[in-house]
Amino acid sequence: MEQVVTVGLDGSAESLAAAHWAADEAERRQLALRLTHAWILLCPATPDSPAADEQNYWAKRIVHDAHTELARDHPELTIIEDLVADEAEKALLDAAARSRMLVLGSRGLDRVASFFLGDIGLYTIARAERPVVLMRAGQKADGHRRHVVVGLSLHGPQDNLLEFAYVTAFTRDVPLHAVHGRRPERARGSGTDTDSDVARETAEQARREMDEVLRPWREKFPRVKVVDEVRLESPAQAVVEAAADSDLLMVGRRKRPPALGPRLGPVVQAAVHHADCPVAVVPHE
Repeated sequence: MEQVVTVGLDGSAESLAAAHWAADEAERRQLALRLTHAWILLCPATPDSPAADEQNYWAKRIVHDAHTELARDHPELTIIEDLVADEAEKALLDAAARSRMLVLGSRGLDRVASFFLGDIGLYTIARAERPVVLMRAGQKADGHRRHVVVGLSLHGPQDNLLEFAYVTAFTRDVPLHAVHGRRPERARGSGTDTDSDVARETAEQARREMDEVLRPWREKFPRVKVVDEVRLESPAQAVVEAAADSDLLMVGRRKRPPALGPRLGPVVQAAVHHADCPVAVVPHE
């Protein structure tokens, strides 16, 4: 794995917003930034063809223009141009495997509507071996210094997600808001209502589990202020609502055996389609 943050470029405003976010993150983590653009080379350019008519010209232009803009804002950042003659899906997965994280642009319909995330983005998120961050045009690329949010399932190991979350909070010097959503079981004989005692017991049990999961990470990152919260609602609703005023939402994606094929669970689906902030999807065992 190379010490780089990779951003996928396609010439859109969304991918340029992702590039600015990636540049900020690379600078914070003291990493290089790689600008990747993938295209299929249909045919070689002829000697007498105008430069603007050559497909290679526009591919190079996309990366060069982004490089120029980012270098102006980040003069000390190492920026690498990466033009790949391949399908976008394969190029992005290969780039992600060699990077600390991959950043992609996501097209939002409006402030309250869901993300319009294309097939390439979903394909990449479901298969990438490294964290994938989604950033859409119009979102604030940091600077608010509020807090970052991590959604925890409390089922099975989540070391990759927690390490990413704590390092993110540490490098930004902001609090980490850890949230867990859990629906309480319905009380016996109460029809569709949830007994208050059952709800209280559910919340207390979840808090004990969360404290156990977070304890070693609090010791490892003593300077990171952590606010943990249990919400008695669906996990998907809990993380989206908790991220309403955050700088970044981080959720985990459980890796699946190849025979079962990739799958995005309901929490990841809700986060990438409805969260009103950048979203990092972190694969873990």
